[in-house]
Amino acid sequence: MHVHDYVWYITVGLLLALLAFDVFIIGRRPHEPTTKESARAIVFYVSLAIVFGLGVWVFSGGQYAGEFFAGWLTEYSLSVDNLFIFLIIMGRFQVPRKYQQTALLVGIILALFFRGIFIAVGAAAINQFSWVFYLFGAFLVYTAIHLAKQGENDDDDYKENAVIRFAKRRLKATDEYNGVKLSVVKNGKRFVTPMAIVIIALGTTDLLFALDSIPAIYGLTQEPFLVFTANVFALMGLRQLYFLLGDLLRRLVYLSLGLSVVLAFIGVKLVFHAMHENELPFINGGEHIKWAPEIPIWFSLGFIIITLGVTTILSLRKSRNMPPHHEVTPADDGAADGSPAVARPQDVVASEAGGGELDEATRAELDGLHEPEQTDSKKA
Repeated sequence: MHVHDYVWYITVGLLLALLAFDVFIIGRRPHEPTTKESARAIVFYVSLAIVFGLGVWVFSGGQYAGEFFAGWLTEYSLSVDNLFIFLIIMGRFQVPRKYQQTALLVGIILALFFRGIFIAVGAAAINQFSWVFYLFGAFLVYTAIHLAKQGENDDDDYKENAVIRFAKRRLKATDEYNGVKLSVVKNGKRFVTPMAIVIIALGTTDLLFALDSIPAIYGLTQEPFLVFTANVFALMGLRQLYFLLGDLLRRLVYLSLGLSVVLAFIGVKLVFHAMHENELPFINGGEHIKWAPEIPIWFSLGFIIITLGVTTILSLRKSRNMPPHHEVTPADDGAADGSPAVARPQDVVASEAGGGELDEATRAELDGLHEPEQTDSKKA
């Protein structure tokens, strides 16, 4: 696929302009996007990706269009899984809903930055060393096994990485948010706010997901132009998707399992491609392995669509029969005035982290609960 320089410049310029519009115009003030606002944005971005893919079909043929759509769907699914981790982070740090939009914007920009770096590094490595596909394939198979062992998506699966633990232990932080500011001065000393820790958590999460996403996309296409555009389109509208789906993100319980199947398939596909292009002297004497199959892109695209579709249907079917959560979750930290942390219903935490409003049945059930009567000794 030959892409002229001016096509690169125009594409990158337009995509950056869209991102700037989303960041500096739509997201210029902290607020919680409405359902209508979020739905409009998602329809716009998804339609834009589809139109772009059809344009690739018209100008470059069905092969490259199939590669773009397969890469976009895979990256979009990985990004939705990333949103689930964002949801947990927002709940753990009790980020007010009106500030979550700003945190998500920063997280998405960091994700785009890290993926851009890995795209460039991956393209350079592939051009120089064909054996890199062996490494990519092995890494994706390892990642798939790791995801499969996790099983269903669960809040308990999330573990703070070393960077977050170091930041929480070493940085002087306040207990309360000061808008979207990352630091505040108190008594002549500068402290970081909880928002700074949240940004660190989102950034390190983006870095880890970029390590998975770039080998996955290079398993479907080796065209840097398609790799870049598929990743950018997969990140567009994620902020609005976070607020639109809300608690539905938690209902995609089998998403990690579905992604493990997709990543394992792409990993095997990469190994087959590496065998077909083999130049390593200790494998088949440095000769190409002719029997290694080349999996066509139409098969890859169909496999990805069917796997993600079945995963979504099974997830929603199971979550529909799941009982609502009423466990009480203690707050992570005490109040700013030194008062003890107050236990909070998990539904409230989920709602504040993008989980949406409680339904009427749940509200009625909660309203019907009465405090237990105190005994005489308790009254005394």
